[in-house]
Amino acid sequence: MSVSSRLTHDQSRNGTGARNGHLPDEIAQDLSAKIASGALSVGDRLPSERDLCTQYAVSRAVVREALSQLKSDGLVAARAGSGVYVTQRDPTTSFRFQNFSVSDLGRLEEAMELLVTIEVAATRIAAKRRTPEDLKKIKRALIGMEYAIASDRLGDEEDYQFHQAIVEATHNPHFISLCQHLEASARNIIRQARSNTKTNHADLMDAVQDEHKAIYKALEDGDEEAAAEAASRHLYNASKRIRIYLA
Repeated sequence: MSVSSRLTHDQSRNGTGARNGHLPDEIAQDLSAKIASGALSVGDRLPSERDLCTQYAVSRAVVREALSQLKSDGLVAARAGSGVYVTQRDPTTSFRFQNFSVSDLGRLEEAMELLVTIEVAATRIAAKRRTPEDLKKIKRALIGMEYAIASDRLGDEEDYQFHQAIVEATHNPHFISLCQHLEASARNIIRQARSNTKTNHADLMDAVQDEHKAIYKALEDGDEEAAAEAASRHLYNASKRIRIYLA
């Protein structure tokens, strides 16, 4: 059974709108296989996001995450106003988490160790280097999450924008580049953490937002230690919330 057929079968089996947490990975793997086999050659333009959504019977968010994985692997690149094209792959620049489900506690633990190390260090540096414009960008994402919660939306995109704005506030191109490579898998973890919390522990959503507010306050104050501590506490609690759901 093809990936697109199997995905459609899974959705039918699980009910309308059901989503398997591995869909972006499976779509990325399917497109990667086509590139490796030559079915998609260097210079070829991928189908549009709309066409990929139809082909794989998934949402645009799932397709975008799959394309983000391919971009981080150096397999494709976006051209403004033109589309996404297959490019030469440079294995030395490719890095992302190996595919895993957050239900795999051992792999989750390993992933969180890396994310905590990077995020805490980035938040500490951002507290020292952030500019007024950086703070405005971080605050916009923070407010966006508040609106999302009030509108009964997941807010995972705003969550990601919040943390990405902090990384950008380091003004360190190496941090920014590394986090771009980690984007797809990190967003998958964020999405599943927030989805689990919203669906099964809605009362904790305010606590999650309070953690974000504590990070912002420390950044605003320029308090490096408080910023690092708030970031560490937030990621530790995110991991714990996933564990509560799985238990």
